[in-house]
Amino acid sequence: MSFGKIFYAKWDDAVSPIMLEYIKRNIAKAEKENGTLFILELNTPGGLETSMRQIIQEFQKTPLPVVVYVYPPGGRAASAGAIITASADIAAMAPGTNIGAAHPVQVSGEKMEEAVKEKALQDMLAFVRSIAKEKGRNSEVLEKMVKESISLTPDEALREGVIDLIAVDRADLLKKLDGRKVKKHGREIVITTSGVPVVDVQESIRESFLKIITNPTVAYMLLLIGFYGIFFELYNPGAIIPGAVGIVSLLLGLYGLGIIGINWLGLLLILAGLLLLVLELITPTFGGLAIAGMVALAIGSLVLISPDSPYGDIPLSVIATMVFATTFFFLVAGRLGLKAQKRKKITGSEGLIGEEGEAIMDFKNGKGKVFIKGEIWNSISKDDIKKGDRVLVEEVKGLTLYVKKL
Repeated sequence: MSFGKIFYAKWDDAVSPIMLEYIKRNIAKAEKENGTLFILELNTPGGLETSMRQIIQEFQKTPLPVVVYVYPPGGRAASAGAIITASADIAAMAPGTNIGAAHPVQVSGEKMEEAVKEKALQDMLAFVRSIAKEKGRNSEVLEKMVKESISLTPDEALREGVIDLIAVDRADLLKKLDGRKVKKHGREIVITTSGVPVVDVQESIRESFLKIITNPTVAYMLLLIGFYGIFFELYNPGAIIPGAVGIVSLLLGLYGLGIIGINWLGLLLILAGLLLLVLELITPTFGGLAIAGMVALAIGSLVLISPDSPYGDIPLSVIATMVFATTFFFLVAGRLGLKAQKRKKITGSEGLIGEEGEAIMDFKNGKGKVFIKGEIWNSISKDDIKKGDRVLVEEVKGLTLYVKKL
């Protein structure tokens, strides 16, 4: 009879600091709560090398046997995900999945110098050879995944010694793991799954939230919404809410894009495009600056995320919508805001400036009272004003009007 637990985790996203946090937290939980086996169900397009290495370090440090299971059918363990799978004590795949294409790329979209590129490649090759030796895997095939970006089906991966077994689903995986032996930290461990309770570990609220804002489309929209809010606050000081929403959205967008890895030229082009739209708004050039701003904004949006990014890219439909919406916002809504600011005020004491009224008494020593817009006001004038004279309001100070005779 077993008194342990099997901890079953799932990750269906890019390899990132968020994945590292998820793995690290749940391995610690498994160790603390009498876990006997840690299984990671994986479906990933790859991701950051730094996060990949740290995740593998967590696999190596824990005394628990670690199983990585590429699932569901149609899923994959590509790039960094392939190396994570190979680093597990037991690597498994479901039919219809694939593994490989682990050639290192520059996620930011900027070109690597040949010397730097070769250095990164050799470093990765040495790393996979080390993993292959430790886990008894086929180093030649793993190196081909890195050098030639080859990808394997489950049958090919099993035949080439890259994985240990093929399982159609979770139940089949647990059945095939039962009784298997692995060596870890100098001792042999017999895996027992029959009759052992399985604990499904979930993402924390923080991890789920961070996954949302590291979606390229969400991060991009947060960035632009941030600019909208800040712009609106600058043209309507004291509104507070648009400014607060703008600052929070901008920071979240920049954080998400920072994790994703962006082309900084793209971000600068977006900023230049917004600046040109603002300049068109405040110094109209009959559309010249607006067109330049739209073009800069569109190009910046297109090159912001590298096409090689494991996080995916921003759909063209979203870019087109946001470019036109941004142009409309700045040129139409912004212009209406400027007109509203310049419009003569019609409420409050300042709304009296330029209004006409009637003196209800003779002014003595330049002081008297006038009737204007249904109210009687104390007034001061340099003119000789008699009762019944028409007057014009020139200035308002407190509760006193400064008028002149019409």
